[in-house]
Amino acid sequence: MKLIFLGPPGAGKGTQAAVIAEHFNIPTISTGAMIREEINAETPLGLAAKQLINEGKLISDDVIMKMLEERLKYKDCQNGFILDGVPRTIPQAEMIDAITKIDKVIEISVADEVIVERLSGRRECADCKLTYNIKSNPPKIEGKCDKCGKELSIRDDDRPETIKNRLAVYHKQTEPLKDFYKDKGILSVFDGTNDIDKISADIIKALEVIA
Repeated sequence: MKLIFLGPPGAGKGTQAAVIAEHFNIPTISTGAMIREEINAETPLGLAAKQLINEGKLISDDVIMKMLEERLKYKDCQNGFILDGVPRTIPQAEMIDAITKIDKVIEISVADEVIVERLSGRRECADCKLTYNIKSNPPKIEGKCDKCGKELSIRDDDRPETIKNRLAVYHKQTEPLKDFYKDKGILSVFDGTNDIDKISADIIKALEVIA
């Protein structure tokens, strides 16, 4: 089962991808982890990516797709995989189509205002890295980490103005993928404001038909 997970930042697609990956015993492949693995292994593609990063340049789609093509040859991908974080654009989606056939695209849909409220409520402990949410998962003592008692802070990328910028990029670059995959008849949309367990159950039910 070859899957792609789509959704705006903060929609919960990473959480759902982890649940679905465990349920169907398939790996989740993220571009960030894939690039780090290639760099650490000092492969030719990894060295090329490292050079681009050191020069402050973006890693090209060609390099990312070559890495992906190699990653999909690993034994753990025999029964399928989940792509999380790629594709981000129509050209990337077209390049993936040339590499492999995707069975289903799962979109976790959440309105912008909910995303802003959800992410801007996140707080992180700089010491032990535990995360909280002032509404859905608050610490026992306001502003203090439950584990170590240190002060909690808001990350720069969780500030409302930053979140809105990230959402604008998503709408411009990635959201067109919805129509791209809808036209192929492989897009399924799930309400990301539902309970986490319900979303997981709904996705699993939809996927068991093609498993």
